[in-house]
Amino acid sequence: MLRLLLPVFLLLALVGASVLSDRPMPRADFVFINRGDVNTLDPQRMSWMQDLRVARLIFEGLVQNDVLSDDYAIIPAIAESWTVSEDGLTYTFHLRDNARWTNGSPVTAQDFRFTWRRALLPDLASDYVGMFLLIRGAQDFYDWREQALNDFGERQFPSARARAEAADELWEHTKDRFDEMVALTAPDPLTLVVELERPIPYFLDLCAFAVFYPVYGPLVSQFERPDPVTARLMRRPGWTKPGVLISNGPFELVRWRFKRDMRLEANDLWWNRESLAIESIDIPSVNDPNAVTLAFQTGSVDWVSDVTAAYRGDLLADKLDFYREHAEEYERLKAKGLDPYEIDRRLPEDPRKHIKATPAFGVYFYNFNCRPILADGRPNPFHDARVRRAFAMCIDKQAIVDEVRRLGESVAHTLIPPGSIGGYTGPQGIPHIGQARNEAEREAIAQEARALLEEADFPPNFVVELLFNTDGGHDLIAQAIAKNWQEYLGVQTRLTQKEIKIFREDLKNHRFITARAGWYGDYGDPTTFLNINQSQDGNNDRAYSNPEFDALLDRAAAELDPAERMAILAEAERMLVEEEFPLVPIFIYNNVQLFDSARVTGLTAHPRSKNNLYLIDILGDGKGPDKPRPMRPARSAEPAQ
Repeated sequence: MLRLLLPVFLLLALVGASVLSDRPMPRADFVFINRGDVNTLDPQRMSWMQDLRVARLIFEGLVQNDVLSDDYAIIPAIAESWTVSEDGLTYTFHLRDNARWTNGSPVTAQDFRFTWRRALLPDLASDYVGMFLLIRGAQDFYDWREQALNDFGERQFPSARARAEAADELWEHTKDRFDEMVALTAPDPLTLVVELERPIPYFLDLCAFAVFYPVYGPLVSQFERPDPVTARLMRRPGWTKPGVLISNGPFELVRWRFKRDMRLEANDLWWNRESLAIESIDIPSVNDPNAVTLAFQTGSVDWVSDVTAAYRGDLLADKLDFYREHAEEYERLKAKGLDPYEIDRRLPEDPRKHIKATPAFGVYFYNFNCRPILADGRPNPFHDARVRRAFAMCIDKQAIVDEVRRLGESVAHTLIPPGSIGGYTGPQGIPHIGQARNEAEREAIAQEARALLEEADFPPNFVVELLFNTDGGHDLIAQAIAKNWQEYLGVQTRLTQKEIKIFREDLKNHRFITARAGWYGDYGDPTTFLNINQSQDGNNDRAYSNPEFDALLDRAAAELDPAERMAILAEAERMLVEEEFPLVPIFIYNNVQLFDSARVTGLTAHPRSKNNLYLIDILGDGKGPDKPRPMRPARSAEPAQ
């Protein structure tokens, strides 16, 4: 009888364990809704903002940006100090001796060497590998590895076992070659020396970018093995799971249920643990834009990183009414030079002020597929720059900003937001129908565009596909653009809407004709926008390839005079937005968020849009006057030598 009941007991035990494991945790100190589900917690494979936002919570790099300052200065993180050689080629980082991984192991210079070697492998296919190729010898190592893998694929082996053994040998040889070829050394566990191919004015800014954050080699290596057939390093994602992941940031991952939620808790081993004002963070997965807004309004969440509800324009209009009602006080605070969040904090309490819209370091644009042949085998008329120019001219950007978006955003004539980078002045862009003052001017622009299509032999009855993803109001923008192209060019369009994951795959594999896109700058230099159009860049979804454009970027990279360098980069941007048109900029993003600035502090209104959420504090949460307040590390570093 007992034997018959044993399966029942086991089933009940499993059900009980499942229920217990799914038991809700207490509400976290800080709850926010990330824009979209996290794709990966592997820093070297990240490229989406929601991933990078979480990476800055659970990992930490050599340095960080002082995101609460106006100048976004570089301040210490794992490196407590650094020196830069007079020629700007050698950076020596001195790591703090109290930095720890969540398993208690010290964070060492070898951890950075392991991680950056990993990022340099063509096997990884990182979108940001180009940043690591700035290290002396890195390009040669990358090319050597790629050739070695190609040669391996052509070799004949007497058996599968022999092939697998050869794959292992090649991997061991690869590690040796990295040590020999790449100028990234660790004279001792707390010293990292990086030599660059050329001076990079923004190199420290790169080191503050999440893809440069270290991963724990002894763990990650267990999930990476050479493929016995191709010799390429195979990567399994299991090391990023809760209970497995070993990280080094302010928080650690305790739960991650895909499309449900993520929970982070303070890392007691973080070197600056005493600065944390919150102990836990919940990130629920809520994809419905209306539900997101409702979650904030009912107090379920403290911050919405990106408000996408269709009625957000109405919410912002209500906020303008609030400002008008308090115009005298608002203008007085604004005259003091206070940032928008501080102004809201000081104005009378009112739910209307909880929505925020601030200029971002990002541009919304449409991609044109520049390949000569489309994915379905047809000739691609958008391979011709004249066609791309014609379609770019016939987008009413002003109407999209004023009537579709209604978020107070600015029309984009260039790829780089004007005035966002000190010392840089970009081109003007070209006229488009949204700038026309009357119907006669609109028709003149349209006639010029139609003449370009005729000159380029644009095929009659060609249907242009507009690809976009399902959320964020991209459908309304696509409808407006399709109407423009039908009205002014007589071209039929087909709207294709796909779930975000499929949309991303189609972009990466160039399975589109035109597609919505956007880009936020990763660091404070024009190349953060321009490089995505380099022929071999991992973020070049347009498949644009122009030797002249690439040569301009190469010239700028070799130019030591800062003013001349900026002039060369401005010429490169002019080529993009006035001649070649691999993309058409449409508007400069506003960051639209929801939070009560009288309650939540530590968020920044800086256009760089980079929030370090470990700086968050919840005011008036009843934890007493002795609750610690976030403190940032000192800004000073050792002077260049």
